[in-house]
Amino acid sequence: MSKDQALSTTEARVVYRRLLGYVRPYSRMFIFSIVGMLVFAVTEPLFAAMMKPLIDGSFVERDIELVRTMPWLLVGLFLVRGIAGFINTYFLSWVGRRVVADLRQQMFEHLLRAPTRFFDNSGSGHILAKLTYNVENVANAATSAVTTLVRDGFTVIGLMAYMLYLNAGLSVIFLVIGPVMAASVKYATKRFRRHSRRIQDRVGDLTHVAQEAIDGHRVVKAFGGQARAARRFGLINEKTRSLQMKMIATEAASVPLVQLISAAAIAVVVYLSTMQGLKENISVGTFMSFVVAMGLLLPPVKRLTSVNAQLQRGIIAAESLFELIDSEEERDQGARTLARATGRVEYQGVSHVYSEDKAPAIQDVSLVIEPGEKVALVGRSGSGKSTIASLLPRFYDPTQGEILIDGIPIRELTLASLRAQISLVSQEVVLFNDSIANNIAYGCAEPPSTAELERVAASAHALEFIQALPNGFETVVGDRGVLLSGGQRQRLAIARAMLKDAPILVLDEATSALDTEAERHIQAALQELMHRRTTLVIAHRLSTIENADRILVLQDGRIVEQGCHQELLALGGYYARLHRLQFHDSVADQPVLA
Repeated sequence: MSKDQALSTTEARVVYRRLLGYVRPYSRMFIFSIVGMLVFAVTEPLFAAMMKPLIDGSFVERDIELVRTMPWLLVGLFLVRGIAGFINTYFLSWVGRRVVADLRQQMFEHLLRAPTRFFDNSGSGHILAKLTYNVENVANAATSAVTTLVRDGFTVIGLMAYMLYLNAGLSVIFLVIGPVMAASVKYATKRFRRHSRRIQDRVGDLTHVAQEAIDGHRVVKAFGGQARAARRFGLINEKTRSLQMKMIATEAASVPLVQLISAAAIAVVVYLSTMQGLKENISVGTFMSFVVAMGLLLPPVKRLTSVNAQLQRGIIAAESLFELIDSEEERDQGARTLARATGRVEYQGVSHVYSEDKAPAIQDVSLVIEPGEKVALVGRSGSGKSTIASLLPRFYDPTQGEILIDGIPIRELTLASLRAQISLVSQEVVLFNDSIANNIAYGCAEPPSTAELERVAASAHALEFIQALPNGFETVVGDRGVLLSGGQRQRLAIARAMLKDAPILVLDEATSALDTEAERHIQAALQELMHRRTTLVIAHRLSTIENADRILVLQDGRIVEQGCHQELLALGGYYARLHRLQFHDSVADQPVLA
C-alpha cells in the first residue's frame, strides 16, 4: 500500500483489533473502566427522567415529600456520576499508558534486533517520530477515543431509549437522520485517515531535518548554512501545517454538519411533541423531561463526531508502529557457541552487494588470518575495506561465500556468541551520555573493579586526563561524548575494547584523532593488546600499519596485492604508489610553495 493511500475499513478494523490486543493483559482494569463508563452513561437518562417527577410533583401536584426527597436524589445521582467518571478516567488512562509503554518497549527492543540494513534505509527522524508523536496518537485512540465511544455511545442509546419510551411515535425521525449522519461520518473518516498518514510522514521529515541540523550544528555554522537549513525546515514545516489545517477543516466541517442534522431532528421532534402535547394533554413534567433528554443528547453526539478524527489518527499511527514491529529482524539461526575462539579467521570466496542497483562492494575475497596475526586493509575510499570488517560480526551477511572462525561458519554461531569474540574500535567513536566508567565497561556482564578500569585506562593513555577531571571516572561525557576532545573519546573507545578482552580485534583507524605524542603511547599499548589477538586493521594512514604482519591492498572490491610493508614497497605496485602519495619519498614529489 502506498503511503498516500488510505486504509480500507476492513484494514482499519484489523489494525484497531490488534491494538486492543495489547489491552488483554490488563483486562481487569479495562473492565473496571467499562463498568464506570456504563454507570456514567446511565446517569444521563436518569437525570432527564428525574425532571418529570421533579416538575410535576413540585409545581403541579405540590408534593412536599417529593420536594424534600428530590434534592437528595440529585446529589446522590451526581455523586455516583462523579465516582463512575473517576473510575472510568483513571483506570482507562492507566491501561492506555501501559499499552503505550508496552508498545514503546516492544518497538525499542525490535530496533535493537533490527539488521544494520534497516538503519541504512530508514531515517532516524522517522524512527524517532514513531517512538514519540505516533505512539501518543495511539495513546489517545486507546484512552480518550474509547471513553468517548463507549461512554457517549451508551449515553446516546440510553437517552434515545428514554425518549422513545416517552413517545415511541417520534422514533421515525431518528431512523431518517441516522443514514445521513453515517454518510457524513464515513466521508470524513476517509479524509482523516489520508491526512493522518501524510501528517505522520511530515512529522518524521521534520524530526529528521531538525536532528541533522542539531547533530551537524558546527558544519551549519562554519559554512553559513543557517538560512538554507531554515528554508528546508520551513518548507516541511509549512507542508505539515497545511496538512494539519486540512485535517482541522474536515473536523470543523463534519462536527457542525452532524450537529446541524441532530439539531434539525430535535427541532422537528420538539415541534411534533408540542403539537402532540396540545392534542393529548401531555404534562409539563413529561414535556420538560423530553426536552432535557434532547438537550443532553447534543454534547455526546458532538463528542462522538469529534472523536472520529482522533480515532483515525490513532489507527494510522498504530499501523506505522506495527509496520516497525513487523519489520525484519537480524537472522540469528545459529545454534553453536564458542567459549573463547583461538582467533583463526577465514574468508572463502566472499562477495557482497548492498543493493541491486549498485556494484559489488567486494568480489571473491579469500584470505586466512591466523591466530594472533595482525592484518591491515588499505586502499582508496570505496575499495571494500569497511565491508570486509562489517561482514565479520555479521552486521551484514555476505551475498556469496562464507566466513569462518576457528573453522566454524559464522552463520552457525549465535550472534551473541559470535560478537562476544570481537572487539571493535571505529573511527567514528560512539559514547553514551553516561559516566566514563560506564562507557568503558559498556557490554560487561558485571561492573569491573576500580583497579581494572584504571589498568585499561592507563594502557589506553586515558588515565591521566580522567584523573584530572573533577569527578574522575564518574564524569558524565555528555551527548555522544561532546564534553571530551576527539582524542579523549577515541582513547575511551580503545579502553572499552581492551576491557572486553575479545580474541579478535577490529580497528578502523583507531588512532586517527590522536595527537602525535598520544598516538605514540597508544600505538605501544595497541601493540601489546594485538600481540595476543587476531587483529584486522582498516588503515588510511599507512604509517600506522607499517609493522603489520600482512597488508592487503584492495581496489574495486578485490585484493590486488598482499605482503608485508617492505615487500609491497619493493614490488613497486599499487601500495608503493599510495605510499609515495602520502610520504613524498623524493623532494621532486613535494609541491613547491610560492
